[in-house]
Amino acid sequence: MGVTIIWDHQVPAGLRLPVGRRIETVLRLPVTLVDADVLINGFHPERNQYDAAAILDRVLFMKGRMGCRGPVLLVVTHDLYAGGCDFVFGLARPQTGCAVISIARLDNAFYRREDDFDDLADRAGKEGAHEIGHLLGLEHCTDPECVMFKPATLAELDRKKTMLCPSCRAALAAVFR
Repeated sequence: MGVTIIWDHQVPAGLRLPVGRRIETVLRLPVTLVDADVLINGFHPERNQYDAAAILDRVLFMKGRMGCRGPVLLVVTHDLYAGGCDFVFGLARPQTGCAVISIARLDNAFYRREDDFDDLADRAGKEGAHEIGHLLGLEHCTDPECVMFKPATLAELDRKKTMLCPSCRAALAAVFR
């Protein structure tokens, strides 16, 4: 089984390969990178954000058109929210095998910090692996260094390592037995 990552055309092209490699390293699954001009649904002007759940409906449509059987992750630049949350870094819908992450709040520019490509690639890789982990049946983890830990802040995301803890690694291995 492999993972398909769809890249919205607004995401910087230089992120594709390093983020894909980070996700492959964490999940130990092959990754296919696909460029797409994506029509994004769910914009709410009063919030100036996109509803991640509405975007997942679009991802499911794209997954069907592409004939993908495995997990599919869409990477966008738009700021996302879901449910009662002010924002989300990403969202997964395990029953459909679809997930989305946004690089908006993963980028130092959002916080008026100095640009750092490695920070952005690292954060996107961890968040992408996290959401795909949900698609593979993994739950949130209590280990703050595990990719499956649910970060509430950028600092918590930065504290995570680009790896699964032993417990989550065992749970993932059990999925493929």
